[in-house]
Amino acid sequence: MIRLNGQQIVSAHFPDGTSSVRTAVPEENRITLQWCFDGNSEMAEVFFLVNHIRTHNRKAELILEMPYIPNARMDRVKNDDEVFTLKYFAGFINSLGFDCVKVCDPHSDVSAALIDRIEKIPHLPFIEKVMETIGFNPEKDIMFYPDAGCAKKYEQVINLPYLKGEKKRDWRTGKIQELKISGDIPAGDFQVLIVDDICSRGGTFYYSAQKLKEAGASDIFLYITHCENTILEGELIKSGLVKKIFTTDSIFTEENELISTVHSFRQRGE
Repeated sequence: MIRLNGQQIVSAHFPDGTSSVRTAVPEENRITLQWCFDGNSEMAEVFFLVNHIRTHNRKAELILEMPYIPNARMDRVKNDDEVFTLKYFAGFINSLGFDCVKVCDPHSDVSAALIDRIEKIPHLPFIEKVMETIGFNPEKDIMFYPDAGCAKKYEQVINLPYLKGEKKRDWRTGKIQELKISGDIPAGDFQVLIVDDICSRGGTFYYSAQKLKEAGASDIFLYITHCENTILEGELIKSGLVKKIFTTDSIFTEENELISTVHSFRQRGE
């Protein structure tokens, strides 16, 4: 989904599959191109729109609001046959010369480092809203971060005790081979809020919730900033292990009674 100063861009296609895009260029001094990623085909439209804007309003400050960074998971390569897609995607964004690129909760520091003039949209308010919704009690409930990288990122903004997952994953397939919990398990009845930045089919959270239940957790909740629609195909949704899942609509576009949108990027304009 692409918006130009709040107005959604609706494109058509010629018989050969190429894009037909029509839009007037705003005369304002500040123009925001909002891109909630729905697929790689949108890259061409972004390219065409930026050039269209530069042609008709050269003096405008041009902002890209891109909550989810596509290719975020491919932030490193280990083998010669693996394409470093994040690096090349960042190069594409940088080549368009935006005055500012606004993103939310990037998957890793690599993403933020590769994109020029980046500005982070605060995501802590989304997590705080979830904590209020579930009645999170910091005196007895606890946060859970699925791996060391996640813990390192979120402990900087959420000053609360936490448990941490230690997972062993097959690099090639992405399949989790083992997951352990480290940290001090609360005594008595306690809720858990799992926090992470991105989710696909939810395997990490499925295995995490299993271990947390074994450790004595009563209710388990999950917050993910960027949730792919493929979560609906995974075991997590039908497992009954998680009481409620909270996310933004940066890339999640489906409906499910277990999933609640805590913040909308798609429904608001500039």
